[in-house]
Order: sequence, then C-alpha cells, then structure tokens
Amino acid sequence: MLQQGLQNRFDAPIPGESLTDTPGNAKWEHPPQFTKVEEASEYIWDRLHDEKLLEQVIAMLREGVPVEALARVVLFGGFTEGKWAPDLAILLAEIVFKQIIAIGMAVKIKNMKIFMGDQSNTQFRRNFGRFKMFKEKGKKDAGNVPEAKEFAKEIKEELESPSGLMSKETE
Repeated sequence: MLQQGLQNRFDAPIPGESLTDTPGNAKWEHPPQFTKVEEASEYIWDRLHDEKLLEQVIAMLREGVPVEALARVVLFGGFTEGKWAPDLAILLAEIVFKQIIAIGMAVKIKNMKIFMGDQSNTQFRRNFGRFKMFKEKGKKDAGNVPEAKEFAKEIKEELESPSGLMSKETE
C-alpha cells in the first residue's frame, strides 16, 4: 500500500480505453467491503500495526513525511482496493489522522510534521495580487519600486527552496 516504484511514461492507458473496457473490472466499481466507520477504522488500525507496514510508517514519520500525506495514501489506497467508498473515506479521515499521530507519539518521534502545507492556489493568488499592486504603483517601471524588488526577491527564494512531499523541512 505504501510502495514506490519507477514508472514508465508509455505504460499508461490509452485515452478513452476505460470507455471500451468491460464494466465491473475495477474493484471500486463493486460494493465496498466496509460500510461502517467503526469496522473500517478497526481494519485500518490492524493494517497500520502489521509489522512491515508499521516499520514503513515509522520510518516515513521520522523522515518528515507529514501525517496528512500518510492518511491520504491510506484512505485513497483503501478506496482503490474496494475497501470503502469515497464518502466513508471522508468520515474516516480524522480517525486515520489520529491513528497515525498515535503511532508517532508511541515511538516518540520528535518534530513530527502534521500538515503538508498550502496545497491550493491561494498563495499564488496572493502573490500575484501583490505583484499587480506593485506594478500599478510603479506604472511603467515596476522594477524601480522598492516593494516590487523585495517581492521579486521573495518569489526567487520561494522558487529556489525545495518543496514537495519528499523534501526535508528546513528550520
């Protein structure tokens, strides 16, 4: 469930292939295995405490992978395996989140990263709005406006700093 491998970019479905495939081949096209939150959360708890998977979860938490990312992987993986429907996954989100945090606390992981950060376009929109404001202030030559120079420096630093799911957090 938490394995990673190299992908061949040509080893992908042909566009429209799903429209010609026999309906019912995918696991998520059938009734889910779990329909109750209690049963599904117990299943997840048991799976998270499987020896091999538990070692992987602990290793990822120690390396700074956010709890939110792990919870999303568990929930999406369960959906693709036909374990639960998307609506049950939403109800399970907080429970799985707390289960993973409990594992991290039990092994005393220091500085456990909880959230992935701003995954929306809100930061981009905020920065773009600031840029437009500075540009209007300087009219023709925004490069000479001190605020615009400072803003450009911030953007450059943001682009140069590593970001993403597997990058280490700098403090």
